[in-house]
Amino acid sequence: MKVAVIGGTGLVGSQVVEKLNAAGHEAVPCSKSTGVDVLSGQGLDEAVAGADVVVNLTNSPTFDEASLAFFRTSMDNLVAAGKKGGAGHFVVLSIVGVDRVPELDYYRAKLLQENILAAGGIPYSIVRATQFMDFMDAVISMTADADSVRLPATPIQPIASRDVAAAVADVAAGPPLDGIRNIAGPDVFPLDELGRFTLSRKGDSRTVVTDPAAGMFAVVEGDVLTDRQARLAPTHYSDWLS
Repeated sequence: MKVAVIGGTGLVGSQVVEKLNAAGHEAVPCSKSTGVDVLSGQGLDEAVAGADVVVNLTNSPTFDEASLAFFRTSMDNLVAAGKKGGAGHFVVLSIVGVDRVPELDYYRAKLLQENILAAGGIPYSIVRATQFMDFMDAVISMTADADSVRLPATPIQPIASRDVAAAVADVAAGPPLDGIRNIAGPDVFPLDELGRFTLSRKGDSRTVVTDPAAGMFAVVEGDVLTDRQARLAPTHYSDWLS
């Protein structure tokens, strides 16, 4: 089976390509570095021509309101190219709780991406994942200074990118879901406690201050970023951090 992996040279995409090829499929990584531009449409028709499955793992360069335009344009171009190329399955990676935080521009943009796919006329699958363990350093740095880090106590259920890649590859190799599959890490943490644990394990002496108004997840109420009914990945955060 031929799979065009758009965004196939990135963190998750490169691992998806590796896993699909190891399973005997022909997974082709497509990105700007290979001459494929999802915004201008350059190289898209050639990238997806003859592909049985298109997997879209591209991401907006910003998390603000501009992300809406990115996902609208890129998905319109990709769906059109997929139809022209005769793709029988289209997979995108999204976020658990994406439909429950309209206050976040980026979440609204990802929901728009999902809606364009669902209405696009190609059998599809949406894989929604919880927050990546790999992004914890970035979350900490958003509200950090030399002495402290401010984080809300928002519950999160982090998942390793390698487990996300395995789930995406599994879905891409199977029949279209025409719906959503949720995946999550095995453990739930308050974000501030996870920050303390992370800094401690790294030997970082900065203090984590619980601040309900700090960072992008400050607007999230309850356990929107977790899903205890999701398919649970095997990697625990403490093992990943090691």
